[in-house]
Amino acid sequence: MVPDVSTGSRTYGLLAYLYGPGRRDEHTDPHLVAAWLPELAPDPGRDPAATLKQLTDRLDLPVLALPKGRRPAQHVWHCPVRTAPGDRHLTDAEWAEVARRVVHATGIAEEGDDKACRWIAVRHADDHIHIVATLKREDGRSPRRHQDGIRAQAECRKIEKEWGLQILNEGDGTAAQRPTSAERAKAERTGRTEPPRETLREHVRQALAGAADEEEFFRRLTEAGLRLDKRLAPSGDILGYKVALPGDRNRDGDPIWFPGSRLAPDLSLPRIRQRLAAGPPDDEPLPDASPALRAARPARARRDATHIAEQAVTALAGDDDEDGAAQLIGFGELLDAVAQTAPASTRKELAEAARAFERATRSHIRVEHADHRALRTAARGIVRAGNALGKGEDGGATAMLLSTMVLVTIAAIHWHSARGHAQQAAAARQAAQHLRAAYRSAATTPMNAMREQGRRLPAPVRDRYAHTVEAVLPGQADHILREPGWDALAATLAQAERAGHDSEGLLHQAIEWRELETAENVTDVLVWRLRRIGKLPATADLPRTRPHPRTLPTQPRSPKPAAPGSVVHHDTNSIRRPGPRR
Repeated sequence: MVPDVSTGSRTYGLLAYLYGPGRRDEHTDPHLVAAWLPELAPDPGRDPAATLKQLTDRLDLPVLALPKGRRPAQHVWHCPVRTAPGDRHLTDAEWAEVARRVVHATGIAEEGDDKACRWIAVRHADDHIHIVATLKREDGRSPRRHQDGIRAQAECRKIEKEWGLQILNEGDGTAAQRPTSAERAKAERTGRTEPPRETLREHVRQALAGAADEEEFFRRLTEAGLRLDKRLAPSGDILGYKVALPGDRNRDGDPIWFPGSRLAPDLSLPRIRQRLAAGPPDDEPLPDASPALRAARPARARRDATHIAEQAVTALAGDDDEDGAAQLIGFGELLDAVAQTAPASTRKELAEAARAFERATRSHIRVEHADHRALRTAARGIVRAGNALGKGEDGGATAMLLSTMVLVTIAAIHWHSARGHAQQAAAARQAAQHLRAAYRSAATTPMNAMREQGRRLPAPVRDRYAHTVEAVLPGQADHILREPGWDALAATLAQAERAGHDSEGLLHQAIEWRELETAENVTDVLVWRLRRIGKLPATADLPRTRPHPRTLPTQPRSPKPAAPGSVVHHDTNSIRRPGPRR
């Protein structure tokens, strides 16, 4: 059950929407289910003689009875309450009980208080009601509604438990403010895909990803096309900032500004300065280079980021809460950087992953003295390297990085779950789903090429690598040899030997680097780990020679070729604490 508290200034306009047909004729049978005094609240939905103006006047009476100077500018309190998908449909009587409990819990109209605010509850759909109140009591005072949104959520959690509904995750006050109903309605009217608040939040986070200082952060905001207004002290020091989307204006034609703190708690200027002060990212100069070297930058940046992301997994497995929280913030920046430089084939999924993980970067654990410089450096390197093309070496390097980033989100789920952060764990779980989808898209071409190369190896060579796997991973060898990625693993071991590595020693090193229990597809994880540790290309060039006539060995050591497109999946349902390096 989800409450969503907001305030406004037009009682009649809100009632006209609630009793109207809806934006897509989705409102059916609008009517009152509860009110402060039912006999005083006309119901235009059920009484043909009642009008919206009559209901508006009754609700607004305590406000209009005050002198204009004492009337609140935002005098309308609005709280839709919606059941979760899959919950049973509540009766009108049950919804009336929900409304009474919510207005009592939030301080709008406490039970037994005959001087409380006037309120009504309108139902026009099976799964929700809208509670509307005016924010002046009968005695002219304002209601005590401090943290009314949090209190509404707490009451809804109680109702869920008592009535056998789905119990949703509790909030902790660290979430970003959601768009109001008015913001969502305006976005729909103007043809925007989302309210400006959400678009601006994404742009600000991307501008912050890997920024070295305030100057660069502000420059990136303007380069992204946002309106920027800095609040200056008489001394000229910057005290704050606010941003607006071009074309987003109010009735008077003025830009609609959003301070950073209204976009998200960690996007206020003091919090941004705190993040920048934790340590500027290391900066390598980017001298003029040949076109070939410039084209190689995205792949190099992603390979460097893979190593750093693996270190974040280790940090999240530790017991230092401050360091773990800092790693999550840094990983959020890395994900923002990857999303904004991703090729078209993965950009949508990565943008959704970054948006979801944004919630997992915030908790009440303070990180003033923690260091996430390495992850911020990785994010900066990816942004400065430019957009990846999604093919060739940077396509393989992208798949390598995304495979590791899924492991980081799994570690984040474990970290938050162990500390009771339900919403953050759910956000990390959602981000992992989007990252898996992005990985599947990015890995298809390079993994298929490696599998084809592995199938072309002579049978004796494949058998020798099978014996190597049996020697190094005796308990998992049979499973690995039947996984879809076995051909790619064989090709990687062959490529490592041609590069001068001892295949068995390199495989030992890859296994000892981190545990493999959180990987559902061990071969894919080993492929990318071997290629990173051995500094092998992230792609495989297929030989031009015809395949050996005995490329299809007998089972069990050399399984049948996997169907093209099979890729790694990481299991978030059985998260285990990674063991120490062996």
